[in-house]
Amino acid sequence: MIRLMGETAAHVAAAAVESSVPGAVLAGGLGETTWITSAAGWADTTPRGSRPMLHDTLFDLASLTKVVATLPLVLSLVADGSVSLDDPVSAYLHGFTGGARHKVTLRNLLTHTSGLPATCELWLRCGEPVEATATLCRLPLEAEPGTLVAYSDVGFILLGSVVEEVTGESLDAAFAERISRPLALTRTRFGPLARGEEVAATERRRDGTAWKGVVHDENARFLGGVAGHAGLFSDAADMSRFAKWWISADDGPVPAALRDTANRCGTGDLGGHRGLGWVCAGDQSYLPGRGWSAQAVSHTGFTGTSIALDPVTGMWVVLLTNAVHHGRDKRTVRKLREAVHSSLAIALGPKTWNSASERRDARMADRRLGAD
Repeated sequence: MIRLMGETAAHVAAAAVESSVPGAVLAGGLGETTWITSAAGWADTTPRGSRPMLHDTLFDLASLTKVVATLPLVLSLVADGSVSLDDPVSAYLHGFTGGARHKVTLRNLLTHTSGLPATCELWLRCGEPVEATATLCRLPLEAEPGTLVAYSDVGFILLGSVVEEVTGESLDAAFAERISRPLALTRTRFGPLARGEEVAATERRRDGTAWKGVVHDENARFLGGVAGHAGLFSDAADMSRFAKWWISADDGPVPAALRDTANRCGTGDLGGHRGLGWVCAGDQSYLPGRGWSAQAVSHTGFTGTSIALDPVTGMWVVLLTNAVHHGRDKRTVRKLREAVHSSLAIALGPKTWNSASERRDARMADRRLGAD
């Protein structure tokens, strides 16, 4: 196993170079055990500012914010009875009215079946961030709610507004109190971050400097770095801790049974396969391939980040890259993701998966017996 992990780490380093990804940090394992950690390449390649990639480099998680922050926050509110997944969005955002908007539920926002558009250039349409929610509430629906999977940043920005409305706190404060502190995610927070030299650089500006510690996404940047769809920063160690918790039988901030519900595809085939927040098998954005169970889920971030979790086998992979540092061509990181997931599946092996699955089943059984 150790030899295979070493070979996988070397393969990742080579794949990073071959795919033109500036740098990457990989962590993967089974259940509570981390089997591999690897750092390769460069955190920053700008002239006079180049830095090697380190294991503890912080990354702009981009859309991983959706499943690491916004999803667990909403589910924590479901767990304590503050909201229901089938509540209409208009119950919390009173400007979300007219047409078929009354049919749009929190579940629709989480599964990307709301009918809302993919995005809205808030930084161009709004004079001040305070206008953002009202602007998004007025956007026309592009499909009947519940009839089509269409990935929507707009829906998750609105979910962030719902969290703030229900908790009476800002999204970053609610995340710190309800998710990051209970899970000991000590380096996971919304930006901007003061120490940019600890952060992997993302896209370069016109003057040649790169964004470091300031969120890459324009809408999140306009909103002060705190939004339901993007804005979170973290490192591989914290994301590994999150991954281990998500597929465990431990309740924590969100009960295990509710997390299991989130992992299941809830859209059938409406042009995509989505759980609550997560991408499920069969979707064009799905990461895991051969060797992963059909119940595995994943998510990617535009900057080059990704996470894949398998609640059946216990396998998990966190791959953090700064691919966008060299431009917005997604093909550069796609090769690396494919190499990582296939290599880890081979290295960990079916026998190890089975034992991990048996351990998880035993923990779940113990938890159910305790409840009885």
